[in-house]
Amino acid sequence: MKEKISKYIQQLSEEGVLHFSLIDPDKISNLDKLDSLARKLYEAGTSAFLIGGTLGVSKDKLDNVLEILSDIKIPKIIFPSNINLISEKADAILFLSLLNSDDIYYVIGAQVIAAPLIKKLGIEVLPTGYLIIGYGGTAGHIGRARIIPFDNNELALSYALAAEFMGMKFLYLEAGSGSPETVRAEMVSMIRRFTNLTIIVGGGIRSQEAAIKLVEAGAHIIVTGNIIEDNPEKAIKIIESIRNYRRV
Repeated sequence: MKEKISKYIQQLSEEGVLHFSLIDPDKISNLDKLDSLARKLYEAGTSAFLIGGTLGVSKDKLDNVLEILSDIKIPKIIFPSNINLISEKADAILFLSLLNSDDIYYVIGAQVIAAPLIKKLGIEVLPTGYLIIGYGGTAGHIGRARIIPFDNNELALSYALAAEFMGMKFLYLEAGSGSPETVRAEMVSMIRRFTNLTIIVGGGIRSQEAAIKLVEAGAHIIVTGNIIEDNPEKAIKIIESIRNYRRV
């Protein structure tokens, strides 16, 4: 099995903290400007592109975005919301299990349907436990998540430990697109202390201060999405602050 992207992430996370730029094909208002925007994000220091969205994303839209990003020499990773978001144009896919969903489809059902196609296409998989925290947003609603409160660190850790014991390598803590606040640093810190998972945090990160607080708590990867479309210059400052951070 290919592990090129996994090794890339591991190597970079040993050197510092990573930033992933989340591109939602349904929210990009002008595809003609995407190449220029993506290159600015790359020059600022983003380590990979995540491509995906919860609603309104077709295979054609996904492929169009992947094609535009193809010349930028960092990984293009699919962030799937369902089985329609699979493309051979990507370098890897977050093979997500929404662990706190009440619907078995999002825990293992969609994964069973998608697995043979992913195998056939030869896309590298990044085995990821996905937890929806606090706000949840559209992803929480569609995924029928039993949302973990922002302050319930012990419950989040229990899920994280279960993910690790089941062999997952990554844990994505998702506050939800447009969340009024981020996953809290205390939750990230506890999971970092008691697991060996690579911790990805996204949702509600709109400032350098919020990003660095999560980095200091132990997050390996920070994801920003809405801010890239709403305020690209602010997004670039967040990326630069993460790139320049060095763990003590």
